[in-house]
Amino acid sequence: MTPRPARPQALAFVKAGDVLVVWKLDRLGRSLPHLLTIVNSLKDKQVAFRSLTEGMDTTTPSGELLFHVFGALAQYERALTTERVVAGLAAAKRQGRISERPLAIVGEKLDAILVALRGGMSKAAVCRNFGVKRTTLIKTLARIGWPGVPGK
Repeated sequence: MTPRPARPQALAFVKAGDVLVVWKLDRLGRSLPHLLTIVNSLKDKQVAFRSLTEGMDTTTPSGELLFHVFGALAQYERALTTERVVAGLAAAKRQGRISERPLAIVGEKLDAILVALRGGMSKAAVCRNFGVKRTTLIKTLARIGWPGVPGK
């Protein structure tokens, strides 16, 4: 992605009643959702938006309509992508290609940690002594059903 240092400057410079004009839509946003976020923030600041190449002009009723159509398309695109990802993961799981993430703490290290916990060592001390992050320890204990640790 090419840095665009003038974009934040322009967005900070405009004030209510101004019209931000760009040559082409891709000069303002990286993607349609990003562009919509920027244009919505402009609208919140009462700043209109105009793209010369695409003929989008939020100062006119037809330009405002076009902007809302873009917004609806972006929302639809996000919903389709989410739906496809969920369906793909479910299909892969049914075929046995996806399983849970492997445990980060296994074997002798896990056995030693469990002995330490049973012996009264605190989770914080276990993390320090065994070089394990607290979140990793908690997730591992939840997966194996350790008492007092909420499961998934």
